[in-house]
Amino acid sequence: MKKINLRPAAVTAIAVAGLAAAIGLYSMMGSSAAEQEKPLVRPALTVTAVAPRQVSMPVKLAANGNIAAWQEAIVGAEAAGLRLTQVHVGVGDSVRKGQVLATLGGDTLRAEVAQSRASLAEAEAAAADAANNAQRARTLQGTGALSASQINQYLTAEKTAQARVEAARALVQAQQVRLTQAQVYAPDSGIISARTATVGAVVGNGAELFRLIRQGRLEWRAEVTSAELGRITTGTTAQVTAASGARLAGRVRMIGPTVDPQTRSALVYVDLAPLPGTAASARAGMFARGEFDLGSTPAVTVPQAAVVVRDGFSYVYRINPDSRVSQVKVQTGRLMGDQLEIVSGLAADARVVAAGAGFLNDGDMVRLVEPPPAVAASGAKR
Repeated sequence: MKKINLRPAAVTAIAVAGLAAAIGLYSMMGSSAAEQEKPLVRPALTVTAVAPRQVSMPVKLAANGNIAAWQEAIVGAEAAGLRLTQVHVGVGDSVRKGQVLATLGGDTLRAEVAQSRASLAEAEAAAADAANNAQRARTLQGTGALSASQINQYLTAEKTAQARVEAARALVQAQQVRLTQAQVYAPDSGIISARTATVGAVVGNGAELFRLIRQGRLEWRAEVTSAELGRITTGTTAQVTAASGARLAGRVRMIGPTVDPQTRSALVYVDLAPLPGTAASARAGMFARGEFDLGSTPAVTVPQAAVVVRDGFSYVYRINPDSRVSQVKVQTGRLMGDQLEIVSGLAADARVVAAGAGFLNDGDMVRLVEPPPAVAASGAKR
């Protein structure tokens, strides 16, 4: 093997080159490790800010109940033993007070009226004869042609005949009234809700023929707990929505005098009227939900989109002076349009993220921009 002799200068150059390579490799490794250990910075999200607003919000009390007829009249037959010959109305028909609903056979009644009138004429004739006899007796009273007892008999016969006339006249009136009962009349204006009258049936005295919702009026019988009952007074207004979707305006007419010991709730009777421009499709027996108007109270609100619900709790993101956000837990209340009441947890002078809060986490950096002109204008109108 041939021995290689290196000069001192060459050895020095090789050593320097190796050291430089080692230093370069170490620098590259150190730089890579530093980059791996450097934390990632999330890009700043662009958001708009909004301040809590002081507004007056209505106070509502929700309740459930049923719609019922204000009053339901039972229309029956007053004359007994007559046959129904005509039925003029059916279920759902609107009727007016005094309208003929059904007609009963009146031939028998007309015959009885004729007979009573004949009896009245006979009684009147007998009364006229008795009156003439009594008058003659009075003229002979002082002559002695008739005894006192005979004169008294004539006078008594006159009074008796007159009484029979009055009785016969009363019988005629009774028979005429009975004849008018051959027709069944509506006792009030309203809507026929039930009909049991059938042509050809012989009705008994007082037999039910129709049921009538008086004046077509409906009421909402709301169930209100005893704890909330004191907040409602007579005249309180309400908005009611029936199961059919019909919306009605209501006003409290009466509050039930008792509370159910089982449910601890009382009935509140609310008169109903269809709202203008809505179909009157509410019917008695329907379930309905409603809200009583209990006035208004001041409230602090933010847009509903600014509130994020996580793990069953509500949060807003407060914007700090360093353009970072803090997650603030709040308690929410009433909702009016797109404004949600903040009951507690948020300062009145705080600024919160108006929209897109669901994409943020506590401590994120944000970039504020001015809201669009349309949004700013709508906020100013409010």
